[in-house]
Amino acid sequence: MIPPPRAIFDPTTARVERELKHARPLIGCRFDPSGRFLFVSAEDDSVQRFDLLTGAKTSLAGHDSWVRAMAFVAPAAAPAPLDSVAWQQVRAASQALVGFGAAVLPAPKPVPFTLVTADYHGKLIWWQGDSDAPKPLKTVAAHDGYARAVAVSPDGTTVASCGNDQKVKLWKAADGSAIRTLDGHESHVYNLAFHPDGTRLVSCDLKGVVKDWNLKTGKSARDLDAKVLTKYDPTFMADIGGARGMAFKYDGTAFAVCGITNVSNAFAGVGNPLAVVFDWDSGKAKSFKPKDAFQGTMWGVHFHPGGAVIGAGGGGQGRVWFWKGDDPASIHTLNVPTNARDLALSTDGARFAVAGANGTAYVYNFTGVGGPPPTPPKK
Repeated sequence: MIPPPRAIFDPTTARVERELKHARPLIGCRFDPSGRFLFVSAEDDSVQRFDLLTGAKTSLAGHDSWVRAMAFVAPAAAPAPLDSVAWQQVRAASQALVGFGAAVLPAPKPVPFTLVTADYHGKLIWWQGDSDAPKPLKTVAAHDGYARAVAVSPDGTTVASCGNDQKVKLWKAADGSAIRTLDGHESHVYNLAFHPDGTRLVSCDLKGVVKDWNLKTGKSARDLDAKVLTKYDPTFMADIGGARGMAFKYDGTAFAVCGITNVSNAFAGVGNPLAVVFDWDSGKAKSFKPKDAFQGTMWGVHFHPGGAVIGAGGGGQGRVWFWKGDDPASIHTLNVPTNARDLALSTDGARFAVAGANGTAYVYNFTGVGGPPPTPPKK
């Protein structure tokens, strides 16, 4: 079924659709490519898969340290997002049942995909993400210390990872074999993302240095400045910073990093959340901040296909912020019941989720938003 046409995006229509519970605090969340599942990672070293149609919860056991990094290798034919009719049927069934209504609405078979996760001990694990009971398919000792982020190239052939060993590494998505190491960062590498055309990769380190890697040569084409997201605290003799979240705009014309700025206490993480958006061609940066004063860290950032930038984070409380156009002040704020420690956006932009420090993942939907995302640029 062809998804409905995309409506004008209005962030004020965001409403909680699901609250997905786990016994331990959550630190990461991601939607699979079709939007059928939400994967969350927790402080018990596990990854949990929630089926958003049936409500089924499945544990993925294989890591022996915390996981925050998750990425997906989609099938050759990209899966269509769940259409609005299916969601309407599920909601109607849910009204009559405790749970998500699978007893009266047989759920379709999931679209196959591979999940790649990374942990604090530097391991990458490959999983068959749609399996009834996912088991580790491949484990790679990727980094010396914390592997902070993973990303998959737009064509699904390459996995990139980064970590505290100051390295960015490339792996074959098919079998986990090593391709190349990208050397050049001089501090912990916090996050990375592929450009939508697949020829470039950006990575950001603890000191706010963003490197733009040419994947054909393996060399850094330029360094960009996100030092507003880092600070050395002389009292505690420690650096704090780095890109806690990173994302490209669908058309490749911009990318964003987010984290903490104006730090007054590195030990307690006292500062203000901030997103920095870079124009891809010029490399010029613009800071996006919450309109209202707030202390904490921004842990996730995404570009919505409808034109907004979305950020999520928290300190003692949780927030989701929305920005439109070039206005550096947020236009709308959602209060989250707990510290939001990650942000996920579905492929079609109809839903987003936050990973809560209270062990709950909150799934929100936007009224009237759906359909396939705009077509990314060709190579």
